[in-house]
Amino acid sequence: MKTPAFALSLLFVSTAFGQAPAWRQTDFPPEEFHARWARVYDRIGDQAVVVMQGVPRTPGFTFPRQTNEFYYLCGIETPHTYLLLDGRTRQATLYLPPRDERLEATEGKVLSSDDAAEVQRLTGAERVLSNSEMKDEWLGKPGAAPPTIFALLSPAEGNSQSRGELRAANLAVANDPWDGRTSRELNFANLLRTRFPLAEVKDITPILDELRSVKSPREIALIRRASEIAGQGMLAAMQSSRPGVYEYELDAAARYVYLVNGARLEGYRSIVAAGTTNIANGHYYRNTSRLDDGQMVLMDFAPDYHYYTSDIGRMWPVSGKFQPWQRELLQVVLDYRNAIMKRIKPGLTVRQIMDEARDEMRVKFAARSFLKPAYAEAARVLMERGGGVFSHPVGLTVHDDGGYTQGPLKVGQVFSIDPAIRVPSENLYLRYEDVVVVTESGYENFTDFLPTELNDLEALVKQGGGVGQKFPPAAAPKR
Repeated sequence: MKTPAFALSLLFVSTAFGQAPAWRQTDFPPEEFHARWARVYDRIGDQAVVVMQGVPRTPGFTFPRQTNEFYYLCGIETPHTYLLLDGRTRQATLYLPPRDERLEATEGKVLSSDDAAEVQRLTGAERVLSNSEMKDEWLGKPGAAPPTIFALLSPAEGNSQSRGELRAANLAVANDPWDGRTSRELNFANLLRTRFPLAEVKDITPILDELRSVKSPREIALIRRASEIAGQGMLAAMQSSRPGVYEYELDAAARYVYLVNGARLEGYRSIVAAGTTNIANGHYYRNTSRLDDGQMVLMDFAPDYHYYTSDIGRMWPVSGKFQPWQRELLQVVLDYRNAIMKRIKPGLTVRQIMDEARDEMRVKFAARSFLKPAYAEAARVLMERGGGVFSHPVGLTVHDDGGYTQGPLKVGQVFSIDPAIRVPSENLYLRYEDVVVVTESGYENFTDFLPTELNDLEALVKQGGGVGQKFPPAAAPKR
């Protein structure tokens, strides 16, 4: 019988991919995962296990990306993979689906259970099996189940997703009278409870949050690179600003820089807001308005680079010249930002730093006059309350997990410094945002190369230019 041409082409492509190595991450070696597993084993004890569910196959042509929690623990990106961390034996088992040659013929080879030796080499897992074999393991033998099973009970984060937003979206679905679905994580937990009624199912989220609160040197390097790319994208947007262009054109300038420097996704949807009304919407995303003379632009945008992101924000004048009221208010934010950042170091609490910065700013403001009483009041509120200056952690997601404000700062904690000033009577909202990491001697601002002084921001916009170019990674600072 004659073989159809399409089948022959699939066979040819499949053979070709069969000879090529499967796609795999190279940022984290097995010893990094072993260190994370050891901390998990220590926390769950010797009578419990962790079962992590990986991402499902994408329902269409969206970019395949593993969930943050699963990726953090093993770095495997293949859909429908499971990870078992057994506290009783302190051994890890990965369950991958078998090879799907038809899928690989169109999308390329991915790691499967057929690559067991390679997966073991890459992750350090003691065992690698097919996910179909899970039924033959303890998962299929209720009497062999441990007393406690840890699973992810919080929403699993994907690209451009953070836990808070996912919780709100899941709740909206659950409350929809014509929908009412449970989340995938809750469904998995319910399956575990049904199949192992004698086992207690507990949430692994607090343990993972504690681990993720302090970044490893390899994680910090990725966040640094994501920040460098984000900053270069913002520089391209500044140089592309002028009256008559549209917000989405600045978005495009930044995205080009992301792509040519190795980022394939965005860490969150871009905020490119021109004018008072758009800027006042803190998470404005439509990006369809025209830039006009006299306006300011607020840009807040960063890429997803190898699963890690950043979070930076700047404001600049469309025409290259701040109006007096813009300069006055933005200078207040900058002064307060600087007073905060210079005090960041391990061992101090957020409250201590804010109190010291407030005392410094009181002296500065005592000798300063303002254009309007409302501006003076806004400055006072920023100084006394902080204006959100110590914002969220940053890492695998823009609003990352793992707090840092409940005790003294630790080396390796990464977070956003995001002071904002508001004048409610005029609907004004101005802010700066940077991402820093706590170091042994103080802190590192990942985008210290970005202009912050108002004159420098004006000069860059006036310089003009176009889309940014590819640039090499910066060397890690000496400590």
